[in-house]
Amino acid sequence: MRKLRKLLLFSTVLFVVFTQLFGFIITVDAAETATINLSAEKQVIRGFGGMNHPVWISDLTPQQRDTAFGNGEGQLGFTILRIHVDENRNNWSKEVATARRAIELGAIVFASPWNPPSNMVETFTRNGVPNQKRLRYDKYGDYVQHLNDFVAYMKSNGVDLYAISVQNEPDYAHEWTWWTPQEMLRFMRDYAGQINCRVMAPESFQYLKNMSDPILNDPQALANLDILGAHFYGTTVNNMPYPLFEQKGAGKELWMTEVYVPNSDSNSADRWPEALEVAHNMHNALVEGNFQAYVWWYIRRSYGPMKEDGTISKRGYMMAHYSKFVRPGYVRVDATKNPTYNVYLSAYKNKKDNSVVAVVINKSTEAKTINISVPGTSIRKWERYVTTGSKNLRKESDINASGTTFQVTLEPQSVTTFVGGGSSEPQIPVERNAFSKIECEEYNATNSSTVQVVGTGTGSGLGYIENGNYFAYKNINFGNGANSFKIRAATTGTPKIEIRLGSPTGTLAGTLQVAATGGFNAYEEQSCSINKITGVQDVYLVFGGAVNVDWFTFESKQEPTFKYGDLNGDGNVNSTDSTLMSRYLLGIITTLPAGEKAADLNGDGKVNSTDYNILKRYLFKYIDKFPVES
Repeated sequence: MRKLRKLLLFSTVLFVVFTQLFGFIITVDAAETATINLSAEKQVIRGFGGMNHPVWISDLTPQQRDTAFGNGEGQLGFTILRIHVDENRNNWSKEVATARRAIELGAIVFASPWNPPSNMVETFTRNGVPNQKRLRYDKYGDYVQHLNDFVAYMKSNGVDLYAISVQNEPDYAHEWTWWTPQEMLRFMRDYAGQINCRVMAPESFQYLKNMSDPILNDPQALANLDILGAHFYGTTVNNMPYPLFEQKGAGKELWMTEVYVPNSDSNSADRWPEALEVAHNMHNALVEGNFQAYVWWYIRRSYGPMKEDGTISKRGYMMAHYSKFVRPGYVRVDATKNPTYNVYLSAYKNKKDNSVVAVVINKSTEAKTINISVPGTSIRKWERYVTTGSKNLRKESDINASGTTFQVTLEPQSVTTFVGGGSSEPQIPVERNAFSKIECEEYNATNSSTVQVVGTGTGSGLGYIENGNYFAYKNINFGNGANSFKIRAATTGTPKIEIRLGSPTGTLAGTLQVAATGGFNAYEEQSCSINKITGVQDVYLVFGGAVNVDWFTFESKQEPTFKYGDLNGDGNVNSTDSTLMSRYLLGIITTLPAGEKAADLNGDGKVNSTDYNILKRYLFKYIDKFPVES
């Protein structure tokens, strides 16, 4: 019996030693798998950033501006700057230097006011509290001019604002100006359309829907809204989704424009693992709320992404795991958001080079091993960047995938960003069918430095196109031929789009004179005839003005068997045809030799005096083609 006990004890010791030395071959639970679905596209990412407020605290230094908005080593990679619209225009100049540098580094800038000028404000008693401020009802028009003056001032100083807000936290204005939901609705409906910039509203302090529901439910107020802005102070995860916005906000953007989490304690920016809450809050904003932008409060603060000495904090590195790698124009794709307890994952793709970014948070005090599956990708190597209590965005060894799956062990209380693909080596563009819808943002080359991916209501497209910009779409297969071009576009002007082959100055296949649609969110399909294109071609769209575009396609329309205006079918358009149309309209004859279609010169399906006048204008050489041919 004693020998048996010794044998059992010896066996137990061997088992413990074996498991300690070789525990990696003993699997207790299979690793959970997170799947990234690249074909299930969600929101287009506009960017990440923070606030600068040199009226309240000192301005960022030149070095700190580069740290915030540069994307090199030791920089945050921010792409959004929020600035203040001061009620005193003498303070406006203080905003220029940092805003201008942010734009030089590729960021966009938007502005928020806290108060109107004092002559536009009145005091009132709110909930028993006297001396509260609100914008006078007879000063709404003057307030529009105040905002327009700020937009113009910044533009004249090299800062073209992306958007301007109506009011910072109108529902939490103990120290600034209050707005009720109905006051905000009235302004958005009756006045916001006069603002010479994209309009943001309502920037509720806690993403309270009672401030924005009235705007979404009013067609005119909604038409004047470009960005629904919201703050996240105390916003719970279950309040981040917004079904009404999903239902009615087509073509609008959704931004989270101010927060600090989990607190604003002095010198708290480096606390760990407390800083993990920043990454988790960003994950929830992007995944649960479908926000397109995430903007911190002060950029440089003892509790912010940059500490008072200008160095990046732990909270800043949490933001950098997104801002440095998920760049403007990337698209969030569906992914297993919570593959195992205390692990959170989100994924994004760059449609230009098919690269993929995944940000994975492990809030657990234990290491977690998961599989990440990315069906439909050929990515074999994934770069890995890790932040823990002792690491700051450290570049770790690359991970090699087996097929479309790779396995990773996440360090305890860590954030890891995985970057796959995006090779800079020249690649032969994938051949595309000319007769399918080609997404405008899926271009192969451009000369534009201003273009941005924008929402269209049906997905994403291209905005901020300027006169002279071109976009190349290579390897387009026209088969036996196309003779018509169609595009979904939105504009306030009448720019032209040239369809060229081979280069921006190559063979001109046709020109579409775009008709105004009433706004850059009012998309319409427009088309034109082109010279027949066959085979595989590189197509260049060359733009002659500002227009937003969603998709384009080509069509092969059967050529008519008749000639417009040639009513007797002799191949000529002359006075004989004019006489025939006159006799037809007077009822002297009841049929036309070439048929009625040849006489419908404006394409309205009727033959009447309008067509007769068009024919006369053509014969007198006032016009060189008929409206139906345009």
